[in-house]
Parts: sequence; C-alpha cells; structure tokens
Amino acid sequence: MLKRRHRPAKMRETASGLRRIFRHIAPYMPPHRGLMLGSALALIGATVMRLLEPWPLKLVIDRVVAVTPDAAGSGIAVIDALPPMSLLLFCAGMVVATIGMRAILEYVSTIGFALTGSRILAKLRHDLYRHLQRLSLAFHDRSRTGDLTMRIVGDVGMMREAAVTAMLPLATNILILFGMAGVMLWLNWQLALIALSPLPILALTTLRLGRRIQSVSRDQRKREGGIAAAASESMSGMRVVQALSLEDRMSKTFEKHNAGSLTDGVKAKRLSAALERATDILVGISTALVLWFGTLLVLRGKLTPGDLIVFLTYLKNAFRPVRDFAKNSSRIAKATAAGERVVDLLEEVPDIADAPDAAIAPAFAGTVTFDNVGFDYGDDRPVLSGVDFTIMPGQMVALVGASGAGKSTISSLLMRLYDPASGRILIDGHDIREYTLASLRSQISVVLQDSLLFSDSVCQNIALARPDAQVAEIEAAAQLANAHEFITLMPEGYDTVLAERGVSLSTGQRQRLAIARAALRQSPILILDEPTAGLDRDNEQQVIDALLRLAKGKAVLLVTHDLSFAAAADRIIVIDQGSIAQTGNHASLIASSGVYQRLFRSRRESGDYALAS
Repeated sequence: MLKRRHRPAKMRETASGLRRIFRHIAPYMPPHRGLMLGSALALIGATVMRLLEPWPLKLVIDRVVAVTPDAAGSGIAVIDALPPMSLLLFCAGMVVATIGMRAILEYVSTIGFALTGSRILAKLRHDLYRHLQRLSLAFHDRSRTGDLTMRIVGDVGMMREAAVTAMLPLATNILILFGMAGVMLWLNWQLALIALSPLPILALTTLRLGRRIQSVSRDQRKREGGIAAAASESMSGMRVVQALSLEDRMSKTFEKHNAGSLTDGVKAKRLSAALERATDILVGISTALVLWFGTLLVLRGKLTPGDLIVFLTYLKNAFRPVRDFAKNSSRIAKATAAGERVVDLLEEVPDIADAPDAAIAPAFAGTVTFDNVGFDYGDDRPVLSGVDFTIMPGQMVALVGASGAGKSTISSLLMRLYDPASGRILIDGHDIREYTLASLRSQISVVLQDSLLFSDSVCQNIALARPDAQVAEIEAAAQLANAHEFITLMPEGYDTVLAERGVSLSTGQRQRLAIARAALRQSPILILDEPTAGLDRDNEQQVIDALLRLAKGKAVLLVTHDLSFAAAADRIIVIDQGSIAQTGNHASLIASSGVYQRLFRSRRESGDYALAS
C-alpha cells in the first residue's frame, strides 16, 4: 500500500519538476521562434521521408521479385505501368532520394535545434550568474561556492548536452512512432494491434524504472555538487591545508563524496541497462508475433509480402523512441535533476533588492547616520541593538571592540549588504533604502581586510573602481596609495598580469592596490574594515599613511582592532555585545574606566599596541 501511494507522488514530483524547468525556459524561446519553426518543419519532413523509406522495397518485392506480381498495384497509374526492370531502377532511385533527403532534413533539424538550445541555455546561464550576484550575503553565507559553480557550469551544460543528444532524437522518434502506427493501422489494423501490443508493457516498465533512474540521478547530481564544493574549498585554502598538514583529511572528505557519486552512477547505469534489455526482449516478442501472424496473412492472400516487409521495417523503427529513452534515460534524468538545481537558484528571492519606487541617488555630501539600528541574522539572536551615531563629511569614526561584537556588521549594513531589522540608516537625511543599490554603492569606497584581486593586469585591477578612468588617473591613485613604486618595479609595470587572487603579491602590496582602487572611485564615503590586519610594521605604516591621505575630506567608517590606528580617528565608538558601550576620543576613553581602557591595556600587555605605534 505504501508503495502504491509513493509512486504517484514520485510521478507528480517529476512532472512538477519538468513544469518548473519549462516555465523558466519558455520566456527565452520567442526570440528564436523562426529558427525553432524551421527546425520543426525539417523534423516533420525527415519523419515523412523515414515513413517513405520501406515503400520502394515493397514495390520491388510485390511487383519485381514476386512470382505473381501484386494485382492491386501501387494505386499510382504511372508506377503500375512501368516494366519490372524500369520499376526496379525507379525504386532504387527512390531509396537514394528518400534517404538522402531524410539525411539533409535531419541535419538541418539537428543543427537548428542545437543552435536554439545553445543560445537559450547560454542566455539562461548568463542570467543565472547575474541572479547569483544579486542574491544577498545571507544566501551566500549558507551556500557552498563549489556547488554554486557546479550549477552554473556543469548543470546548465548538462541541460544543453541532453537537449541536443537525447531529447531531440527522442522527439523525432515519437513523431515516427505515431506516423508509423497510423500507416500500419491503415495497412492492416489487426496486425497493427498485434505489433503494438507490447507498447503498454513497455510504457509501464519505462515509467517504473524511469522514476528510479530519476531519483538516483538527482542524488548523484547533488553528490557531484558536494564534490565540486569540497574541491573548491581545499583548492582555495591550499596554503592553510598544507600549512596544517590537512591533505589526508581533505582527501578523505573528497573521497567520501566521490564514492557516493560512484555508487549512484553505477546504480543509475544498472537501471538504465535493465530498461534497455527489457525493451529489446519486448521488441523481439513483438517482431516474432508480427512475423508469425503476418506470414499467415500473406499465405491467405490478405497481405502482400511487401506489406509484411513494411510492417517489419516500421516495427523496428516504431520502438526506437522507447529504446532511445532506455539508452539515454540516465542522461535525461541527470539533465532533469540539473534543471531542477538551476531552477532552485533562479527561484531564490534576493533578500536585498531595489524597492519598486527606488530612485537614483544624487551626489552625496556624505553625512552618515545610524538611527536606533538593530539587526539579527534571522535566528532571533540580536547582533546589534539600538546603534545610534553620525559621521559628518571630513570626519573619521572608528569602531572598536572584541571580535564578534558586531563591528563589521555595521559596515555591511552601510553598504546595504544586509538590511537592518529595526531602525534606519540615513545618508544626507535620506533612508538608503530609497535609492537603487547600484547608485548607493557607487558612492561608497571600501578597503577590506582581504581585498579581492583578479587574474588581470595591475592597471585593470585598479580600474575596477572606475572603468572609464584614464591611465594618468590610475597612476595618481597608485601614488596616493604608496603603490606606484613597487608597481613600476614589476616586469611589465602596470600591464603586469597578477596571479589569481593576487597571491603573487605580499599582503601589504595587495592592500595598497585596494587603496588605489578606492582612491580612484573618489567617493564621499569610505569604509575601512580591518585594513591593516596581518601586516608587518613597515607595510602597516605605509598602508596607514596611504589610508590617512585617502580619508581626507570623506566621511570615514573605520573598523579596526588596531587601537593605535583608531587613535587617529576624530571619534571612537566602542561596540560591546552589539551595543554602543562608550564613545569619545582616544584620550578621553583611556582616562575613563570601561571597555576601551581594558582593550587598551590588553593590547599593550600583548605588545600589539606598541607594534602598531
């Protein structure tokens, strides 16, 4: 009983998945309507040619080879009037013509549908990538980068490959099945029913095994996403992996995912092979029945030998859709599972998006206000509570406090990477949610602890802040950031191509390029989030000098553990357990007992403050 209820549920689940996939792909089809129509017409033409292929053989058997030619003839007077040898020559030419025409039409159809599929899925992949970039940090925090990459590259590729190599032949052969079934019923409906009698059994077998293949393939695709995620994590953190001798541990994690994928792959292949063999057996039974009963009809004069040849030829082709489905069932199931994974991403709703009435932000003066801001990550555990402060243009405000106090969350809220759960964030007196994300973020410069550099030239990495910047402006930004000197010493200067993530540079050099990028943007608001973390004394001093030059005239939010750098700020805000514990300048906070004084003493005793001085 449980199984009977489970199977319809599985069928509904599969049908629902296919509907979801089609619903997302359908909007991409209208621009390719002409190509799709032409391909469909070519497909129908190729099907007609395949239906005609056995008829020249029927004429030869009935009117040339047979001892007693078919008295009924072909029904076409011109053909019936031909002498036997002329008819043989005509039929030989017809074989060449129909097969040649079918080959051309199938080529046109295949290329047309392949172009359509490739163009649609290339646009789908691009939109999927853009959609991923718009999803909030909360989504990316709970997702695995390798799995997301697998969906963009592997899953969309699987959908395209299956559409061209599996679904198109299946659609062709379904047309052939209906066409040939109609002709067989016209020739002799009793023999046609005998020939097609195994189809219901084949359909039930295909549905039963197809559901299991679909389920296994879905699991395998998920495991392959796990493989990609495990590989991505270990490769991106190779320095840490090798430094901590984690190679064996990472290999075991990878092997676990890999073994699971192997097991699912073998299971899917076994089910697919079972479906193929079941199809072959039923096709053999059907052929034997047609041969037996057809021969009896021929002997009784109710069917010509040529008609029997047409039946047997059609029978072989009529079951091709089932054979192809059996052969490609695993591939189709994987493509369906891949499509569902792609659709799952497309249906993710961005937590942070432009409001329907969002406006383009005007040029900011730079007054930043946090008005009673509260925030949590959706788990009802407050990260920030009642945060109130203002930064005026030309003023630097430093946020200090223990790790996990909520400092970096404040900077993320200002960039609108998250939205506050309560309260407002204002720039020049207007809630930042009134503006489009692009126009808001374009007026905020950022220097982070781990600045992202791409495998591109130094010049292009700096110009990311302003792609239209002139070379002179890029060099001026690099000079402000104390980066020009080391850039000119590189093999190709500003045209030197960096290694991935800038690993060929030191931490200090990467930070100075990030500062140059921020300087090039020339925005009124600047966020510095732990910009000196991990630097040695020489690099730290160069970076701080560059940052202080960059900060002039801007509203600056500095998030730092470095109290010597915080001391240069106009005002220091001490964050403790998500709330503002103290505020003031360095001297006043040192003089009063509280969190800042304890932090200062702790840093001085550990030598951190002296190091940064």
